[in-house]
Amino acid sequence: MARHQNIKLNKGLGQHFLKDEIVLHKIYDAIKEYAVDLPILEVGPGGGSLTKLLENKEQFKVVEFDNRWANLLAEKYPKLEIINQDFLELDLESVFENNYAVVGNFPYNISSQIVFHIIDHKDKVPVMVGMFQKEVAKRICSNEGTKDNGILSILTQLYYDTEYLFDVPREAFNPPPKVVSGVMAMKRKTDNFEVDFILLKKVVKMAFNQRRKTLRNSLKPLIKNDEIKELEILNLRPEQLGVAGFVNLVNILM
Repeated sequence: MARHQNIKLNKGLGQHFLKDEIVLHKIYDAIKEYAVDLPILEVGPGGGSLTKLLENKEQFKVVEFDNRWANLLAEKYPKLEIINQDFLELDLESVFENNYAVVGNFPYNISSQIVFHIIDHKDKVPVMVGMFQKEVAKRICSNEGTKDNGILSILTQLYYDTEYLFDVPREAFNPPPKVVSGVMAMKRKTDNFEVDFILLKKVVKMAFNQRRKTLRNSLKPLIKNDEIKELEILNLRPEQLGVAGFVNLVNILM
């Protein structure tokens, strides 16, 4: 019996490992398409199902928080550089000298934080290809006017073009998670919006935390004068605005 079969999965770390070879190769093909010649950092490789497809890449590293899996990977891939650390605490500026792609079957319990950590280091990470809980991936890729449009989609799409790639059924994992999964990609935009990101983040969170209200009501503390109060855009609810709409709104409120 392979040694990795004796390692008990840590549910607290959201460990569900991909076993379906067809799905693994589809993810690998997506990485090749989006990352092209970029160095690659794999997050949460676990037993190394995806790692085995990427290990021969010239610039490739993994970050694994669980000591047991990190030690196993060190035995299986002696030449592989393994960063035994929490990805959310990792300084993404120091992983590679040049820009690189982040890929992986991400722990679902911290998937939103992973995306925000990448956004915080957008200048270093132009590409992400990863697997999330399907509803989270759909939310990140959603457009204005849809019920999934929200904080995640607006803040991500401010800097990245997003694409939902394909579903991954529960049976593709060991053990099967309770939810369907989805693979998506993020590619950094070539043109950035001119906006105060801190204020944008505040406005987006205030708006979507009261998503049933019009923007006039949810953003009342930020509306400084009667002229702004009468603007048509404030009659809308937050899901009706896309990134450009929120950028315009924030620039009005400044």
